[in-house]
Amino acid sequence: MVINMKKIFKYIKNIFKDLDKTLLIVTIVLAIWGLLNIVTASSRESVVRYDKSLYHYFFMQALWISAAFIGGFLITLVPTKTYKYIGSFLFFIIVIVLTMTLFMGNAKRGSTNWFFGFQPSEFAKPISIVVLAMFFESNHKKIRINNWNRFKPISWAFILALIVPILVFLQKDLGTAIIIGSITIFLLSFSPILKKDKLILFGIGIFLIVSMASIMLLFDKGLSEEQLSRINNFKDPCEKYHDDGYQICNGYIAINYGGLFGVGLGNSKQKYSYIPDPHTDSVFAIIAEEFGLIWSTIIFILYAVLLKRILYWASNASSISGKYMCIGIAVYIFVHIFINLGGLFGIIPLTGVPLPFFTYGGSFTISLICSLAIVQRVCIDTKRQKIKI
Repeated sequence: MVINMKKIFKYIKNIFKDLDKTLLIVTIVLAIWGLLNIVTASSRESVVRYDKSLYHYFFMQALWISAAFIGGFLITLVPTKTYKYIGSFLFFIIVIVLTMTLFMGNAKRGSTNWFFGFQPSEFAKPISIVVLAMFFESNHKKIRINNWNRFKPISWAFILALIVPILVFLQKDLGTAIIIGSITIFLLSFSPILKKDKLILFGIGIFLIVSMASIMLLFDKGLSEEQLSRINNFKDPCEKYHDDGYQICNGYIAINYGGLFGVGLGNSKQKYSYIPDPHTDSVFAIIAEEFGLIWSTIIFILYAVLLKRILYWASNASSISGKYMCIGIAVYIFVHIFINLGGLFGIIPLTGVPLPFFTYGGSFTISLICSLAIVQRVCIDTKRQKIKI
């Protein structure tokens, strides 16, 4: 069989032509900014604490970003109508892996959420979004019929929405469980399910969550000591600086010390042992210290543009599944931003939730960029089909 390279290049050219250019540019800018920030944020930890090269985390993150963009590119080549089969297969695999992680995973900071160097729960986020979106499209009419037959597909939607966050919660990964739970709650809220059925589902969901939490507390299987300390100390972290409040308190110091214009790139003081692993979940404190309030607000502007474009395609998608995939991904990114910065600013307890594009990590980076590639594919299909929902 002769491969027609001309046709391949033409197909790729047409794919690029139909991409959302604004979304693509913002994605690339944030990815590059986050990558460059890894160098300054991780320099001290890399050399002194881990005895690695100064650019160790930079090269590792560059590798993850490259893999993510390759994966994202492949996703844009596949029409969303095939996601039903791909998503179902991946969902089955991820549920198995999450179950194995629960019993065989590696524990870090109180959570058993690592499996062979990766966090399966991160990949579960976009997979869950795709599966629920495709389910709503396939069962759109069935779940809106005003008779008892509608409860069978509604029950399946409920199971699909609950199974992943429950498995992640059992791994004691509270932050990720909250994020996946938030995604599924929003998708159920915006779903074609009748309002009266939504109220029933949310009532059952609250009952199950309270029951499961009570059972775990009864058998002393609740949150870890580190997680409990974060909850107890988030209100007045600086008063308990020498106990468990040092990370949040030093985050406050870094942000305050940065002022309006920052201390200059590479001049952060808090990254020198004051904030543990400053290239991970507390990375924004280093950004605010070095860039200052004014330059740091550019990040929020870019986030706003990113979310606006995703929601634009949610409202203009040519398919029901495309609409719900975009809604889910917008919620996914927003909740990550809110929980990360909310914990850093002392609005909510600090949890181990990465900040999109800026936190070091392979699983999250791949999951994030591939999610944005799904939005791009929705954009491509919408431009080509021009079909109203």
